[in-house]
Amino acid sequence: MNRLVTAALVWAAVAAPAAADAIRVGMSGGYFPFTFVRQDKLQGFEVDLMNAIAAETGDEVTFSTMAFSGLIGALEAGRIDTVANQITVTPEREAKFVFTQPYVYDGAQVVVREGNDTIRGVEDLRGKTVAVNLGSNFEQLLHELPFASEITVKTYDSNIEQDTALGRVDAFVMDRVSSAQVIAQSPLPLQLAGPAFSEIRNALPFRNDEAGRAMRDRVDAAITTLKANGKLREISEKWLGADVTVPAGS
Repeated sequence: MNRLVTAALVWAAVAAPAAADAIRVGMSGGYFPFTFVRQDKLQGFEVDLMNAIAAETGDEVTFSTMAFSGLIGALEAGRIDTVANQITVTPEREAKFVFTQPYVYDGAQVVVREGNDTIRGVEDLRGKTVAVNLGSNFEQLLHELPFASEITVKTYDSNIEQDTALGRVDAFVMDRVSSAQVIAQSPLPLQLAGPAFSEIRNALPFRNDEAGRAMRDRVDAAITTLKANGKLREISEKWLGADVTVPAGS
């Protein structure tokens, strides 16, 4: 009898489906249209993306919102498993984390107050004060410009659009997709200034340990599937009005 009970328990353990893992996702909740709160609901491109990934992997997904500047630290400390907030792949970040394949291809964009024709692109930022989100890669992009010493960079946790519209800074730099959507949706008097000046690739970072690499591989396989079946393109067109999930010209 005991032998039969033991055999039954072994069979049950083998036959039962594995418990789903939880993917703890950090995001700012304040970066329209990628991650934002409206009517007390967290939504946006990144939210739909992570829910679609979880549907493919069979995992559960939980979201934590915090200041953008704290997201990478939370990932390093193990409080979250990844960051879904348009994280740009850079050599510095690749030295710390393992990334999925890029799922957004975009560019850095200068935005100014409507009617400001003294800034027509990145070359006109000489002698100007420019706002960027604290912790974003846009500060580094500005520092890499050949005339970086002539630009005053101010970092913000929020309100870079408002301070630009009010004239407290001359311009802000954000990714082109978000900039265009902000201008289309916001009552603030803003306009794009020239073309994007640098290609950026956004992907999901994970800690570079055994568990992190395993989760990265599982999530990366799901992104491949979402690209192949058109779901990723559908999410992009829903929130961004265009397919930015492949390199320009592909």
